[in-house]
Amino acid sequence: MGSKKMFHWAALGLLILGLGLTGCSKKSETAAQQDARGGAGVTESLETPDSGIMEGRTSAPMVPVYFEFDSSKVTGEQVQRIQTNADFLKKNPDVSIRIEGNCDPRGTQEYNLALGERRAQSAKSYLVNLGIKANRLTTISFGEEKLLLFGHDEISYAQNRRDDFVIVK
Repeated sequence: MGSKKMFHWAALGLLILGLGLTGCSKKSETAAQQDARGGAGVTESLETPDSGIMEGRTSAPMVPVYFEFDSSKVTGEQVQRIQTNADFLKKNPDVSIRIEGNCDPRGTQEYNLALGERRAQSAKSYLVNLGIKANRLTTISFGEEKLLLFGHDEISYAQNRRDDFVIVK
């Protein structure tokens, strides 16, 4: 394997590691302080109880749903993510949510607003088909206005092609 190829793999590894670390919750101690005590300390939950946000802009314990480029179809492992959200809503019948459709920055503003709306409507239809009452679900499209990642690469684009599920009541 050439040194250039090894460099690219190393850079990709560092990028993935960096992305993983940016999602960590705040710790009360630094790693050095924990090492000085001789342990990792108290086990922490992945959820952030003070904000109620776990992944993207989606309210915990629900999860966002991601889409392929130029698509509003829920496919593959995203079906299980919608099912997770439906299960939460079934267990919490007083909760209403807003489904926020988002896009990556490619395409015109008008096109992305329309695509974001199709994505939000697709998720809403899926939830209704799973038994959630439509009057508990509202939709909005933010198009490309609420990016999570601002890079111009496929990792950033993929994170921005999503529906967020936000508790409103």
